[in-house]
Amino acid sequence: MTVEIAAHAGFCMGVRRAVEAAEKAAEDGVPSCTLGELIHNPSVVARLAGRGIPPVESPEEAAGKRVLIRSHGVAPDVLARLEALGCEIMDLTCPFVARLHRIVAEGTKEGTPVILVGEKEHPEVRGTAGWSRGPVYTVSTPGEAAALPRFEKALAVAQTTFPPQRWEEVLRVLETKTEHLESHCTICNATEERQREAEELAARAGRMIVIGGRKSANTKKLYDLCRARCPDTILVESAAEIPSAFANTDPGMIGIAAGASTPAESLKEVVTRMSELENKDLTPTPEEETNNEDFMQQVEATMVRIRPGQTVTGKVVQITEDEVSVNIGYKADGLIKKEDLVDQDVKLGDEIEVEVVKVNDGEGNVLLSQRNIVNRKAWDALMAKYEAGEYVDGVGKEAVKGGLIANVDGIRAFVPASQLSQRYVEKIGDFVGKEMKLKIIEVDEQKKRIVASRKAVVVEEAAAKKKEVWDKLEEGIVIHGIVRRLTEFGAFVDLGGVDGLIHITDLSWGRVKHPSDVVKVNQEVDVKILSLDRDRDRIQLGYKQLQPRPWDNAAEKYPEGSIVQGKVVRITDFGAFVELEPGLDGLVHISQCAKTRIAKVEDAVQVGQSVNVKVLSVDPEKKRISLSIRQALEDEEALNAEPVSEEPEAEYEVVATDESTPEELAEVVAEAADEAAPEA
Repeated sequence: MTVEIAAHAGFCMGVRRAVEAAEKAAEDGVPSCTLGELIHNPSVVARLAGRGIPPVESPEEAAGKRVLIRSHGVAPDVLARLEALGCEIMDLTCPFVARLHRIVAEGTKEGTPVILVGEKEHPEVRGTAGWSRGPVYTVSTPGEAAALPRFEKALAVAQTTFPPQRWEEVLRVLETKTEHLESHCTICNATEERQREAEELAARAGRMIVIGGRKSANTKKLYDLCRARCPDTILVESAAEIPSAFANTDPGMIGIAAGASTPAESLKEVVTRMSELENKDLTPTPEEETNNEDFMQQVEATMVRIRPGQTVTGKVVQITEDEVSVNIGYKADGLIKKEDLVDQDVKLGDEIEVEVVKVNDGEGNVLLSQRNIVNRKAWDALMAKYEAGEYVDGVGKEAVKGGLIANVDGIRAFVPASQLSQRYVEKIGDFVGKEMKLKIIEVDEQKKRIVASRKAVVVEEAAAKKKEVWDKLEEGIVIHGIVRRLTEFGAFVDLGGVDGLIHITDLSWGRVKHPSDVVKVNQEVDVKILSLDRDRDRIQLGYKQLQPRPWDNAAEKYPEGSIVQGKVVRITDFGAFVELEPGLDGLVHISQCAKTRIAKVEDAVQVGQSVNVKVLSVDPEKKRISLSIRQALEDEEALNAEPVSEEPEAEYEVVATDESTPEELAEVVAEAADEAAPEA
């Protein structure tokens, strides 16, 4: 004989929460009671009564006490009566029942009739009816539904433990009776899953045991479903009710299912009882005793052991507005708060990976988290990058005293102000919302926090970029750069990560007073690398070296005998130097500075004065040009002189005798001159 237990046998989430909360309440000594039986299980009700929490039938019996509202829930007017009687209320209504109440309350605001599909006398149905603001009709079969009057508009809901198949049958009839029907399948999916598993087990079993309270509608439905599949099915509230002859003949396999109100200990008692019935001799031999122990271990093995921090895979069996229930193979399903779910779109039947946060949260609940797994994986990934010295991506979240809080893959990271930049950061808030690369420099394993540095990334990236640029540099090559800074002695050029200097003497072939005379900040330039000093990180650049040399075509531009304009740039004792163009000066010897003899050059010209000069000679090899201001002036005067008349000059003959007086001679000369003068 073999025994197989249904996967979802025993307490459902709502019942388990109610029982465990009640047992905890029994420990504080506050006078308490339950309004009606907390659950439909005699042993549990008796145990709670023995611990000082008996059931009462009316609010008046509970006056002045703490009242535990059972998982079936109650109507609003009952809660009001309890409050009026000075009762402290501990609401243990099942989340699925509470959702049913909300749907009814919202759906009947305008007096819309509500059709409750369920057992009319069931406490859950009676309590739900009290939340309606319109007429209430209760039906449990298609025939009862057909007997209802016609409705213009109606709301249809189901008792949370109602058989799903019968709900569908009743709903089809209601759709024919109502013009506008709003329906909500409020059946607890754990109930549906439990009934489906029990049916499948009963179909394979030779005999079937259903454990649960006889007053429990849920257990009765489970029994009816199993008996339809396996005629040899019995319903028991405890192991003692199992007939001794139940295991007399080998049925092949005995299946065990338990209602939602059946505690785990009742299930274990039944399994133990079946083991005892299997033995013919009530005093087992050591070998038989070992077999019994092995059998119980196998039963226990079906209920996995869990510990905080353990990662398990489970199946989603219930979904409420705030929580998701997951079957992880433990004696109780686990609960995940919606905020601890990574995937908010989980559906019934989905298999998800979860982490056990607490085996018992104080109320008997197994708390699970999906987000913890993601966070742990993110942390492990960060630690791998930390050990490898890799950078991580972060986003500034909040400016705090002393630095910045950043989010790195969901992990809190602190970036000290001194580690934000290579320079002093005045406004840390400027980094909030910005993406940045960070390097982890400290780790707090317990708090799962890290200290990171943006400055380290900037420094290391700059060093890497600098090395990359230096590896490409060679003396003599021409490279493109951008002028970043000007000083009195030259211009600094950014070569793509490193700076080089163009000394003022290498900016132009001519004389330069200040680098700004040749280049401007942010100007793009091509430069020649003149020298590299890797040890001192110095790069000497040349700009004029890429410009034409003035002496290369001086002879062609300034042929001998030509007159050009220049500027006096320097004066010496022996002459004046005149700049014809940047980098090309010629000498005007002192003897060529003026038309007349001068003692000093300054007597003829001044520095900065523009002058016309005549090119006397050009020697490109010796880089000498001889110039003359005097000859340029003479040539200009010759060009500007009045032309000579081509008419023959008049000839005058003045005859003077010994007898002529000087006065007479002068008069004759004057008359001759008047005759020779042209007419006005």
